[in-house]
Amino acid sequence: MAGELAELLSGFRLNNNDATETAQSGVRFFKITEHAERTPMVYDPGLYIIAQGQKIGYLGKDTFIYNEDNYLVNLVSIPFECETWGSKDVPLLGIYIEINIEQLFSIVEKMELRPVASFGNSRGANRGMGPARLNSEMKDAVCRLVKCLRSEKDARILGPALVNEVIYRALSGEQASALLSLTTPNSDFSNISGVLRYMEANYSEKLDVDQLAALASMSPSKFHKAFKQVTSESPVQYLKKIRLNKARYIMQGGTKAYIAAYRVGYESPSQFSREFKRYFGYNPADVVQE
Repeated sequence: MAGELAELLSGFRLNNNDATETAQSGVRFFKITEHAERTPMVYDPGLYIIAQGQKIGYLGKDTFIYNEDNYLVNLVSIPFECETWGSKDVPLLGIYIEINIEQLFSIVEKMELRPVASFGNSRGANRGMGPARLNSEMKDAVCRLVKCLRSEKDARILGPALVNEVIYRALSGEQASALLSLTTPNSDFSNISGVLRYMEANYSEKLDVDQLAALASMSPSKFHKAFKQVTSESPVQYLKKIRLNKARYIMQGGTKAYIAAYRVGYESPSQFSREFKRYFGYNPADVVQE
């Protein structure tokens, strides 16, 4: 039997296998009607709350399940792999809530939380992505947010406060210290997250690792260690995966592979094709033909 959140989402006209924008900025619904094998992808920073169905994420050696009982907290853009369970009869239903750094700062300040120099969570992983239990307080807040999105007037008046409540509940959950570290000035995690935002904004440029370390105010050796702790990748591998994911997105719009390769920073189309197939398991041309 579907839970309350799944029933609420079923009342909306949702796009199949895609996101649906809502009346509240930064909040999207998603519906998946097929099983998707384990595949590489990159999520936007935010909370991913599953109302029905299940996803399994793979980040380095870590495996985590997010479903009706566990939501995903993603603090930075991280390449990872994901398998999704959904069908036409029982689609995967969920809600995405953007993590806005200014909003997060404001809530942390009102909660009078103390800064943390390092981060982790009660499940033992020091990553920029991880699961947290969907307790009754969080579930209630999310359900009330979804209810208000049925009306544009309710969304306009009540939506921002209800989003704040959901973020507040996340700051009281198992990923609280990771969220808090994002707002702690000069913490390792906040410095690395700043570098990740810079890399994603400039992924097509030639990026020097020593310069990135300087941007994080770290020595190269410390930077490598902290970077891998957050992303499970070296800076070079992270940049490569970001570029390949960006290229796939560009090609899904009909752009030819060699053009996409140049746009994301590759100088050799043949090298791009080799690395693309090694990463995704199929050729760039297969994306353009879809």
